[in-house]
Formats: sequence, C-alpha cells, structure tokens
Amino acid sequence: MQKKLGRQTVKFESPTKIIGAFSSVGTKEAQGPLGEYFDKRFSDDKMNQSSFEKAESELLKTTVLGAISKAQLRFDDIDYIFSGDLLNQCISTTFAIKDFGIPFFGIFGACSTMCEGLSLGSMAIDGGFAKNVIAVTSSHFCSAERQFRFPLEYGGARTPTAQWTVTGSGAVILSGKGDGPSVTHITTGKIVDMGIKDANNMGAAMAPAAADVIKTHLLETDRSPSYYDLIVTGDLGKVGMDINKELLKKHSIDIANNYSDCGDMIFDADKQNTKSGGSGCGCCGSVFCGYFMKQLKEKKLNRILLVATGALMSTTSSGQGLTIPGIAHAVAIENTGG
Repeated sequence: MQKKLGRQTVKFESPTKIIGAFSSVGTKEAQGPLGEYFDKRFSDDKMNQSSFEKAESELLKTTVLGAISKAQLRFDDIDYIFSGDLLNQCISTTFAIKDFGIPFFGIFGACSTMCEGLSLGSMAIDGGFAKNVIAVTSSHFCSAERQFRFPLEYGGARTPTAQWTVTGSGAVILSGKGDGPSVTHITTGKIVDMGIKDANNMGAAMAPAAADVIKTHLLETDRSPSYYDLIVTGDLGKVGMDINKELLKKHSIDIANNYSDCGDMIFDADKQNTKSGGSGCGCCGSVFCGYFMKQLKEKKLNRILLVATGALMSTTSSGQGLTIPGIAHAVAIENTGG
C-alpha cells in the first residue's frame, strides 16, 4: 500500500482509532451555544488555582485524566503524549503532566496544535511505534491575553476582527485497536505568510494557510469537498471563514455548503460580545472533542475534515513589527466500521 500521497498527505495503512475523548471549558464557553456538549464545565476560570497560568495547567490535567478514564486505560498503557499550548515554552502542558510518568513530546503549532498532535500520534501508531497515545492541547483567555496583548485590567477596546481566546482543552486517546472514529488521512501544512501584521486580525493571517492545506488535501486524495459531511476549520472566526472560502473559490473549490469553523461555533458573537469568534489551541481541541466526537459517535456525521489553524507569532516577533505567518494541518476523521 502506498502511504504517501503526493508531497504532504499520508494515507494510513490501518486507520488509527479514537477510543476516547474529553473536553473541558471555562465559564464563557459553557454559556455558549455548545455548552451542553463539553464534558467538564468549570464555574470558576481560576479553577481554584492561585494564577491563570496554573489554572490552564489544571484545565489540561483535568482533560487528560478524563480522556484516560473514558478509554478505561491507565498511565502505563499510554506510550506517548503529544501536547502543547500557547504559553512560554508550553508551560501549561509541562506542569499539567509532569507527574504522570508518560513519555512526552512537546509540540507547538499555535492554534493548529490539536491537529498536529493527532497527525504525529497517528503516524506513531501506524508506524508500529506505539499502541496508545494521547494528543492534547489547551488555551486560557486570561493567560493568553496578558501574554500576547494587554493586562486584563487595561480593558482595551476590541476591534470587529478580533477573536476571543477560548478557555478550553481537548484530549483524544488514539489506538491501533478498538472502537471509534478513525483517522484515515493527514495532510501536513506549509507555512504561508501573506504579510499580515495586525494581531487583532488572526483570521486573515491564518486563512491562507487553511485554504492551501484544504486545496492540497483534496488534490492529493483525489476527493471533492462533497466527500465530507463537513469541512471544519479550527480558529478562523467569521472574518477568516469568509477569506478562506474566497481563496478556495479562486481554485474552483466551493466549500460553502459543508463548511463550519470551531471559532464561529463556540460563542454567540452578538450576545457574548466575542466579535469575530473564538481562537486559541483550546478552541479546536474542545469543540472537536466535545461536539464533533459526539456527532461522529452518533453517526450524525460520518466523514469530517478537521483543519486546525495557527498563527506562528510571539511577543518578540510582534514587538519587532514582523508579519504573522500562518500554518494549518488537515486530518480526515471517518466512521470506517470494524
């Protein structure tokens, strides 16, 4: 069997099963349109911790433990954990899992980290290097806000293109055996930089990378958009969604009839004043593990293309006036039976 399709896409010989998933969110997310779908809804965004950074670690830790419990596994059953977040050197992950004793790959793809973890974990299993792995990520509005923008007390006005970092986390257990939806293909994205510098317009910065990886995935798998019940981007929000659709139309690819975005879904933008929608590593992670996994398990959806998008910026690069490169990774998740 030919596993490599073109330059960027991998077709797995034995599709990797998602045998467990768990999602955790904060108060604003719990009050949004998808609130009922999340496994753990915190009533306090500090999560009984002394800082927002510690709260994010507690968020991720809770999510990992929930996923392991759902899959009825123990720490010793997990070969690797692939995880990352937005905070300095991924400290949310480090302090969340440091006592678990699970071999760890720290990864960073900004808001694309969920699909990066799904991709690397599936490759490890398909390659015969692991039986069970965890892919997990998180973000927290308060910790991200004061790292990347302003202190919370500043109370700065948000532009219409701005997005609200999701306080959330999502974890999946991937396995070579078991029941559950399958990861059948992955398409690894390339960095795309269209010169956007506005940190309050992440959708515009990330949309070109999303369009590029979707176009590449469809080309290298010889599939049309209609093959999927839904194509779901991670964190583009309303502004980025429109740009993504327009960019794909230039390549004669129309996804308007089966396209959604996690950032657009997680909040009621008008009632919750979230402007263009949600973003952050935990946006795609929590919405996929909370909402979409339930849709797949109940066979309301059978084929989705999950495309997590990330803005590869830092406080250093933004402070020096550099552009915001974008990245996106696509993961095909299907109910294959057996």
